[in-house]
Amino acid sequence: MTLNAQLKGAAPVFAALGDETRLQLVARLAGGRALSISRLSQGAGITRQAVTKHLHVLACAGLVRGCRQGREQIWELNAEQLAQARRCLDTVGRQWESALDRLKKAVEGEEEA
Repeated sequence: MTLNAQLKGAAPVFAALGDETRLQLVARLAGGRALSISRLSQGAGITRQAVTKHLHVLACAGLVRGCRQGREQIWELNAEQLAQARRCLDTVGRQWESALDRLKKAVEGEEEA
């Protein structure tokens, strides 16, 4: 997969994670347990409706998925989507390191001359 394709796929993830509240919700779900909106609202300092709105943004980015259990909506993290975004950042990081290495070699070569 090309870097451009990786970036295009990861952009919605990074946009969704750009909000502190959504990032906190992902961190809570990263604990491995699926949680209800009621549980996710506890201690969040925002209403259940606001949590629901943020969860839907995260779901559109593929980061979480919800399912009904009785009267409650239970949400869980889609770790694979985070892993794909991580791979994208790793690729960008390797390119950056490569560029820095080339710059270092070029500067060191000029100093020797």
